Amino acid sequence: MAMSVIVAPLLLLLATTLTLPERLVFAENGRCIWYGECGTDKATQKKYNCKYDGLPKPLPKEGYELIQELCPNFLYGDVDLCCDVQQLQTLEDNIQLPLQFLSRCPSCFHNFMTFYCELTCSPAQSLFLNATKFEQYIQNQTSITEVEYYIGSSFANAMYNACKDVQSPSSNEKALGLLCGKDAKDCNATNWIQYMSTTQNAQTPFNIIPIFGDLPVGAMIPMNNETKGCNESLDDGSPPCSCQDCTLVCGPKPVLPPPPVPWTIFGLDAMAVIMWIFYLFFLLSFGGAFIAVWFCRKQSVVSEYAPIMDASSGHSVNVNHDLDKMSCCEQLGAKSEALLRNIFSKWGSFCVRNPAPVIIVTIIAIAVCSFGLVFMRITTDPVEIWSAPSSQARKEKYYFDTHFGPFFRTEQLIITAPHTNWSTYSPYPLGSDVPFGPPLSKDILHQVLDLQDAIQDLEASYKNESVQLQDICLAPLSPYNNNCTILSVLNYFQNSHAVLDHSVGDDWFVYADYHSHFLYCSRAPASLNDTTMLHDPCLGTFGGPVFPWLVVGGYNDEDYNNATALVITFPVINYHNNTEKLNKVLVWEKVFVDFLKSYNNSNLSISFSSERSIEDEINRESNSDVKTILISYIIMFLYISIALGHIRSCVNCLVDSKISLGLAGIVIVLSSVACSLGIFSYAGIPVTLIVIEVIPFLVLAVGVDNIFIIVQTFRRDQRLLNESVDQQIGRVLGEVAPSIFLSSFSETVAFFLGSLSTMPAVRTFSLFAGMAVFIDFLLQISCFVSLFGLDIKRQESNRMDIVCCVKQEKVDVDNSEELLFRCFKYIYAPFLLNNWMRPIVISVFVAVLSFSIAVVNKVEIGLNQSYSMPDDSYLLDYFASMNKYFHAGPPVYFVIEEGHNYTSPEGQNAVCGGVGCNNDSLVQELYNAALLSNYTRVGFPPSSWIDDYFDWVKPQSTCCRVYNNTETFCNATVRNPACVRCRPLTREGKQRPYGEDFMTFLPMFLSDNPNPKCGKGGHAAYGSAVNLINNNTGVGATYFMTYHTVLKTSADFIAAAKEARIIGQNITQAMGLSGKGYRVFPYSVFYVFYEQYFTIVNDTIFNLCTSLGAVFIVTTVLLGYEVWSAVMVCITIAMIITNMFGVMWLWDISLNAVSLVNLVMCCGISVEFCSHIVRAFSVSTKKTRVGRAEEALANMGSSVFSGITLTKFGGIVVLAFAKSQIFQIFYFRMYVAIVLLGAAHGLIFLPVMLSYIGPSVNKGKLSVLHNHYKGTERERLLQ
Repeated sequence: MAMSVIVAPLLLLLATTLTLPERLVFAENGRCIWYGECGTDKATQKKYNCKYDGLPKPLPKEGYELIQELCPNFLYGDVDLCCDVQQLQTLEDNIQLPLQFLSRCPSCFHNFMTFYCELTCSPAQSLFLNATKFEQYIQNQTSITEVEYYIGSSFANAMYNACKDVQSPSSNEKALGLLCGKDAKDCNATNWIQYMSTTQNAQTPFNIIPIFGDLPVGAMIPMNNETKGCNESLDDGSPPCSCQDCTLVCGPKPVLPPPPVPWTIFGLDAMAVIMWIFYLFFLLSFGGAFIAVWFCRKQSVVSEYAPIMDASSGHSVNVNHDLDKMSCCEQLGAKSEALLRNIFSKWGSFCVRNPAPVIIVTIIAIAVCSFGLVFMRITTDPVEIWSAPSSQARKEKYYFDTHFGPFFRTEQLIITAPHTNWSTYSPYPLGSDVPFGPPLSKDILHQVLDLQDAIQDLEASYKNESVQLQDICLAPLSPYNNNCTILSVLNYFQNSHAVLDHSVGDDWFVYADYHSHFLYCSRAPASLNDTTMLHDPCLGTFGGPVFPWLVVGGYNDEDYNNATALVITFPVINYHNNTEKLNKVLVWEKVFVDFLKSYNNSNLSISFSSERSIEDEINRESNSDVKTILISYIIMFLYISIALGHIRSCVNCLVDSKISLGLAGIVIVLSSVACSLGIFSYAGIPVTLIVIEVIPFLVLAVGVDNIFIIVQTFRRDQRLLNESVDQQIGRVLGEVAPSIFLSSFSETVAFFLGSLSTMPAVRTFSLFAGMAVFIDFLLQISCFVSLFGLDIKRQESNRMDIVCCVKQEKVDVDNSEELLFRCFKYIYAPFLLNNWMRPIVISVFVAVLSFSIAVVNKVEIGLNQSYSMPDDSYLLDYFASMNKYFHAGPPVYFVIEEGHNYTSPEGQNAVCGGVGCNNDSLVQELYNAALLSNYTRVGFPPSSWIDDYFDWVKPQSTCCRVYNNTETFCNATVRNPACVRCRPLTREGKQRPYGEDFMTFLPMFLSDNPNPKCGKGGHAAYGSAVNLINNNTGVGATYFMTYHTVLKTSADFIAAAKEARIIGQNITQAMGLSGKGYRVFPYSVFYVFYEQYFTIVNDTIFNLCTSLGAVFIVTTVLLGYEVWSAVMVCITIAMIITNMFGVMWLWDISLNAVSLVNLVMCCGISVEFCSHIVRAFSVSTKKTRVGRAEEALANMGSSVFSGITLTKFGGIVVLAFAKSQIFQIFYFRMYVAIVLLGAAHGLIFLPVMLSYIGPSVNKGKLSVLHNHYKGTERERLLQ
């Protein structure tokens, strides 16, 4: 409550209406200039003091209690004073609200009361008071209308210095900012006293002319009584002021910790320098080794294309190997290779011979698994998607919601006036011009009020029941006051056109209007009566203050009049656990959004959002991008269907095509996805949009690659003598299925291990992806093989594709190799693996790797919420307006869990911020944090219920009163002799309440509504902040609220949440709560979404390393324990992932759950690019590494290129045209990078690396091949 509103009436004790002076009165020393009250001001109806120039008069006994309460320094001797009991009662009435604010600092209030006690009652008034103007009241009484008050400069400065730091806990403002008529930073001793003494404050009907100086002026001796500094105790034992209210008590102010020193070398980024040095060292080493090897070979005339030399024997390793000299691992590998070939060969032959049973069983299995889709639940709740149930933020959110209720839903408008000019306000009669921003013009405010009223009148219908804002809004004083909380600048004008138009003036001047009221209310938002001539309240109609930083935006510093935007917020109750009531809210919010979408006012530019807006826009985005996604998949399907066939001639095109087989393969891939969704739906695991959007892409990549490998390997195979179709397909499957099994099983294990992640989005994706990939593998080696056998039989019987009943005449056509295979075999592979190309490839890829490592720590963390919106979303304007205009961030609550003892002095001192409280108390720690707002992201001192309660319960105030007969609460506005103070006006009674006293009056405080007599009532501000337990006999959980600074980027939100947790931990430690079973923790509505980023780096490392570890182990085992081959695979995959981080930095892709899912998927898809090539290399029988790499690249490279690269690239390009930025950034950009980097490393770098340091021929596998082809002339090894 503004102190200027309350203190100024004290001056009414001096007042009469202004008239011409009759004569000057100079009282004799030690005499009075007034005594008693007479006359009434015509405008304010307040009483004035009567002129009296006699000796002080004895104070009647009934006034002793009042003088003891107000001016105890006068209570000595005969108590002769210049005031009567009525004047003391008037003084008591008028100091109630100053008492509630300034009494936080005893020495400040002591000096303040000295100022007014000396003015009102001093027995030596004539020494420093000079009455200069008068008005005749009745025949023998005259009212004084102007006085000169001689004040010692030392006293004035000391009074100011003792009060300048005193805080107002409920409004987060300096108390002097509410009393000085200007901002606290511009206030000083002189203008503070001048403002309280002038009629310009609209509370004083006559002027008091303060005259400052320490030296006498004629007969006048300045009042220069003894003062107390804020760091000094009073004579009655009152302690010094608290650190929060007196910086002298605190010692040095907290200082910002030094910013982290960037890691630099020679003034440059250290990582960049290190990687440059590494790359130069690598070039020198690699170049030197290359030249040395070339020179040695030239001297010995040995070509790299000569047979590989066995290290032990010195003989070439070729077809004539000594197969008997195998190591243990090679023997084990031989047995596993033979086992896998045998199993898959027999299984393939069985599937081709028995297609009907295999297909029927497959269909039944798919149907059973897919039936689980009936139970599928799609989770769109962001909390469920991004925050684990066991996470700290989720637990804290549950605790807060359980004890204080869920955080309210927010409906918000940001309004600008683009076509309105700035205006200037000229205060009357003095003062510099004040500029007012465009939205603060009266005409614009009237239009905004019309809009606000229209929103309040919006009506929705739910089950034939009308729903209005009044039915769902937050009304903190309900049922006493049912007005909705509306945080709007118009609440300074009581949401009334009449109050907005209210002005006071004459034909020539306007003394006060909405300009002056706004300027006052922006400094004293909790005032019930401004100090202008309007006397209008600032407190909102809902009973609480409207802080200016919440309702205006785009201003500089604290000059709220420079605002360029208005912010209107409608808090709505969050019926989180009541579906019926929540549905009513959702219906009204839908009407709210539709109304604002169609609202048209050329003078206003409106950005808006409702609580449901983000979810609605995400759903709309998903629906709008369905067409884009479908086109993407259709392109991939068409390519697969066409490319799978090998058209040897136009005549035979319908016979050679494999459109039906391609469609069947696609159906199998999609069926595996459906089975995965169904199985986990049976288990009750909900599906997320990430799963639905990403997994089909992943499984299609894996599945299509496998399909191409099976079909193309068969096409390149030659049927052996007397070999049937089923035997040939079985043999081909025996050759390629181990490779398919290797990649699929590696991916499955990697994904399932990824489900160990604590991030729900990553965990859910990993579970569904692992199951889908595994089921896809099972369906491909069973159902697809059967369908493939049927298709081969159709083709060999010369029946047309799709219409297989139509048979075409047989036409002899050469069984030529397909074009892509020929290009890889005869052009690309020889070119890539020639002597001069390979060093270039290695140098380029190591350079790219070095760059990626240098920038990996520079990838931003977080997710810009605007990315999840469609390009045409109205929320994009809202987010832009937030970043541009907001000056305060989200509210943050520091919660003390149940268990703290508030009734003991120690428990109170550990929490409060007033007199006697610890310098490291909770409130003081938060106050210190607000002083370092740029670092801590805590923007304002906290609202402290316990400090306001202590002020409220003081016996000097009229706030805490009870009926003497019933002991029930008596509000300060009630005038009844039966209402008595809650606590006696004794030294003990003035102390804080402890024990039972504390709990007796606390419920009264929390139920008291603020009013002009008592602005500290806690119902509106703290009704939900204190959780009373055990039938109001104990205090459970409580919170202390403040606000973050404005948060614009993900980095800001992450830093704010981190710093708040650190502050909470520091407070817990300072309060000595460690080991007591309860703690202090911060809570804000956004913490649950941003907590994931605290550990996102560790989660990324864990998931990727786990996936790589799984790939290494599975690859080692399934490649016949060839450790070096597994190392080659993992090195290449690690390079792909590292380069992905380089792309993310270059392409502004941040690290978050979505990109982490894509990185995990990248690891899986990279296996497809690498494992087939490495296995083909390991079983190749060529004599040199270069020859083996060339053969592996020709045979498997073409299948990988046509199966993954071309299939995916065509579909991905379409995603660039998606409306949503999240598709464009996290799907198009990342998918393009995954495919291109995977193809580049798998088809360029990996073959070159294998040609240099690839593993030697595995003797065990050669033994298996020799035995397999024993008796035939075949020597070429098929994959």
